[in-house]
Amino acid sequence: MTKSSEAGARPARAGAFEARIEVRDLTMAFGDFVVMRDLNFIVRRGDILVVMGGSGCGKSTLLRHMIGLLEPARGEILYEGKSFTRASTEERQHMLRRFGVTYQSGALWSSMTLAENVALPLAEFTDLSEWEIRAIARLKLSLVGLKGFEDYYPSQISGGMQKRAALARAMALDPDVLFFDEPSAGLDPISTRLLNELIIELRDSLGATIMVVTHDLASIFMIANNSVFLDGISRRMIAQGDPRELRDHCDIPAVQKFLRPDFESRAEAQTDG
Repeated sequence: MTKSSEAGARPARAGAFEARIEVRDLTMAFGDFVVMRDLNFIVRRGDILVVMGGSGCGKSTLLRHMIGLLEPARGEILYEGKSFTRASTEERQHMLRRFGVTYQSGALWSSMTLAENVALPLAEFTDLSEWEIRAIARLKLSLVGLKGFEDYYPSQISGGMQKRAALARAMALDPDVLFFDEPSAGLDPISTRLLNELIIELRDSLGATIMVVTHDLASIFMIANNSVFLDGISRRMIAQGDPRELRDHCDIPAVQKFLRPDFESRAEAQTDG
């Protein structure tokens, strides 16, 4: 397994080497079918970690394990040293309130305005007044560049704006950890870049730790200072580190093939030479 010793082009803030998330000996399975086995990695405070790998290797399945939608076949997940996997229902609910999650589709409620979507977790999990909730919803939408769109419905805005509105909702409770499942799916290159810039800005301004599932290479190289590579053939994690370092120095063919689309043609040229 290859690991990068560098913090990346965008190092995390002070205290970054303190583990925010730790995955220990995690095996993911559906019945007798093993998706991934023996996953071990650490996400440091302030990291933007990308989960990479080919289609069907278990990237989104890993994210669902991280937020408790699926339970491990073996192993555990810890947040700041406390076991999320073995926590009681009450303890897990308390930990979940420190997470923000955006799904590939955005998952906004179509019958609610953007402000009402953002206000929903605030109304559900806080004792704030209606006026305070409305004010926070406006603030969160403003932070993602949607000031003035509070009363719009999801169907009235573009796909990129829907992604940002979903992020505003994920930020509603000021989470310590943000999870993104294919955030750039369905977006044009300009919208993707704007969303990536927003993710970096949130990490830098809020000190959040961020975990992103994506196969988009431009996004990976733009936002990540850490990554894990899941190999669908061996069903194991075969590399971890800054994706730029893995691209330039990792000698594992599967990793090179993923991070360097020209890898096979370059290898053939070297063989012919």
